[in-house]
Amino acid sequence: MLDSLVELARQAITSPWIYLAVFAFAAVDAFLPLLPSESLVIAAGVFAASGRPNLVLLLLAAAAGAFAGDHVSYCIGRLGRRPVNRVKPGTRRHHLTRWIRRTLERRGGLIIIVARYIPGGRTVTTVTAGALGYPLRRFSLFDALAGLSWGAYCSLLGYLGGKTFEKNPLLAALFGFGVALLITLAAELVRHLRSRPRTPA
Repeated sequence: MLDSLVELARQAITSPWIYLAVFAFAAVDAFLPLLPSESLVIAAGVFAASGRPNLVLLLLAAAAGAFAGDHVSYCIGRLGRRPVNRVKPGTRRHHLTRWIRRTLERRGGLIIIVARYIPGGRTVTTVTAGALGYPLRRFSLFDALAGLSWGAYCSLLGYLGGKTFEKNPLLAALFGFGVALLITLAAELVRHLRSRPRTPA
């Protein structure tokens, strides 16, 4: 039964349609974080270790999908820009909006790139960038870097698992998912520790 499922997955992932599927999953996941785009790219990367799909095309499909989906999120934010700009001065929400705007102006590029690796967090970041009027040209530049690095990260992680466990695709996929989970948990731990208020000595 398990062997049949693995063979079925192999047939689906080694099909030429996998590039379109990866693009679509990555795009939709960017503004509607319900599809497991990371999982699909990692799984495809596992099979790329044996030659199909092509690793470079897989990486580019994932990056292009992420770029397209992030821009949909950005446009959704632009549509909601008017209510954000009408926030009443002096309110807590107004102070929060000004703080987010200043943070984006100072470290927007870094935030956009890092948020790409956080499911759900990337959607909030890209929508917020659009709503607060972050320049589209700068957003596109940093988002292209984010999409390429994310596509490379996911596909190469799967590829590494595929090369490490060549004769066991299921174990290779579990290896890729496990490493991705550990990296995500480590990043969340670092973010949590850095966000803790420091007590005066």
